[in-house]
Amino acid sequence: MELDYLSVDDLSPKELGELLDLAADVKARPDAYAGRLADRSVALIFEKPSTRTRVSFEVACVQLGAHPVVLSSSELQLGRGETIEDTGRVLSRYVDAIVLRTFEQERLEVLAAAADVPVVNSLSDFEHPCQALADLLTMRERLGALEGRTLTYLGDGNNVAHSLLLGGAKAGMRVRVATPVGFEPIPQVVQRAGALAVESGGAVEISNDASAAAKGADVLYTDVWASMGQEAEADERMLVFTPYQVTQALVEAAGDDVVVLHCLPAHRGQEIAAEVMDGPRSAVWDQAENRLHTQKALLLRLFSAA
Repeated sequence: MELDYLSVDDLSPKELGELLDLAADVKARPDAYAGRLADRSVALIFEKPSTRTRVSFEVACVQLGAHPVVLSSSELQLGRGETIEDTGRVLSRYVDAIVLRTFEQERLEVLAAAADVPVVNSLSDFEHPCQALADLLTMRERLGALEGRTLTYLGDGNNVAHSLLLGGAKAGMRVRVATPVGFEPIPQVVQRAGALAVESGGAVEISNDASAAAKGADVLYTDVWASMGQEAEADERMLVFTPYQVTQALVEAAGDDVVVLHCLPAHRGQEIAAEVMDGPRSAVWDQAENRLHTQKALLLRLFSAA
């Protein structure tokens, strides 16, 4: 595994499988890993608000024996014009890893190039690779092997969709993404995911037909229609995204054993019906919990402590 984790594509298929195996073991035997990162410190920088990412990473550090240093940009000189490169160089003298939740992917890449410690992407506008690890672990728990299974993502072709395309393709899944016209994942990600699928025996399908994409799916996945920074577009987006809502009818069309996922926070009654989110096919709460276990596994691997 490379020193940094900025994209799901930083992991080979073998490394991805091993990381999921480790996360499952960490979840099953947490006491066996307690204290593995004693005397380590991890900077957790949040330039965007966070609930699951902040709490899961902070708790992961503590349970592994590391010290989390939680910071917002307003608490750093970043808020007064210090460059991200200089911030990385300075933090490298104090901490053993840097976890950054930010806007542009380039910001993470510049930070990683300047820092002398591992850098983790805990969310950018381009990808959400830590979320994808929890998603894949949850799917594996519910479905068994991922290879050959069909994952359907409905909604905005955003950072979560990008990471699911890459991660699902690496795992040998058939990944379907259905979005309104003009909201498809960026072509470079689709192209890369397609190449990965050829290698793994999976497939990638991009369409604008929610019903067709949902038919026969093993997993139905959705996300908010307007991500952070897009709030001004929320009303306009609702007009075009309504046909992509994960409804009970869509769940029934997918199949009796379909698993429903949402990375949260959810707007009930918009991208997902409340009865679906709270229904028997939903695994969203396990999915949220698994952020903790996969992030513990990621930290252990970054520090070669597993």
